[in-house]
Amino acid sequence: MPRPSARIALTVAATLVPMLALAGSVFLNGVNIDGVRNQRFEKATVRVDAEGNVHIDAPGYAARVTTVTPTPAPAAKAPSTPPGPAPAGAPVDAGVAAAVPPASTPSVPGRITQRYWLVTEQTTPGMTDFDIDVYVNSRWVRRLRNNEDQVVLEVTGQLRPGPNAVTLIARKTNPGSRRSTSASNVFKVIIGEGNEGGGNVMIDTPLIRFQKTAADAQDATEEFTLTTR
Repeated sequence: MPRPSARIALTVAATLVPMLALAGSVFLNGVNIDGVRNQRFEKATVRVDAEGNVHIDAPGYAARVTTVTPTPAPAAKAPSTPPGPAPAGAPVDAGVAAAVPPASTPSVPGRITQRYWLVTEQTTPGMTDFDIDVYVNSRWVRRLRNNEDQVVLEVTGQLRPGPNAVTLIARKTNPGSRRSTSASNVFKVIIGEGNEGGGNVMIDTPLIRFQKTAADAQDATEEFTLTTR
């Protein structure tokens, strides 16, 4: 299978429907996605092999067979009285408004209705010499290691309704002895809305993209705002 914010719809042309009906299996970038439904792909190349299997080549999308344990989104109960001022020095919670918003401003929902995933992609694991730490709302989530296989992680449980601060910190692991200096060796992190079906995870709305290449020599930190729905 299966890392600022642009909505990407996943699209297959309607003319492919007859071919899909006759196909033995459907593959996305070489991964079987027979169990996935209601998906659209954009900028995809489709071919049918001699056995009737449909192969979809769609750069920018990832699919991987994996075992997924769904994480239920916590339901936040609205307070019965308006919250008082925060203590001095206490962190401000972006999910709680300090005053009642105007009628024209939509309120932050009390629960998250979508599922959010983190997926990594590496051209060749181990070649960029970067490890990447992931923080959500200043809490460390995990380290994405340079030499590990693809990571597929649901992060819905780490998020809260409304805006969330996501920080990605890339650190060079072998600055003195680099395995490669080629920009073609890439380590990508994609975070976005997606779903799971048939043992596959599909990110159909990428919201955060972060990458380092073997040509990069310096550590890097980038901060994003992810607004949940």
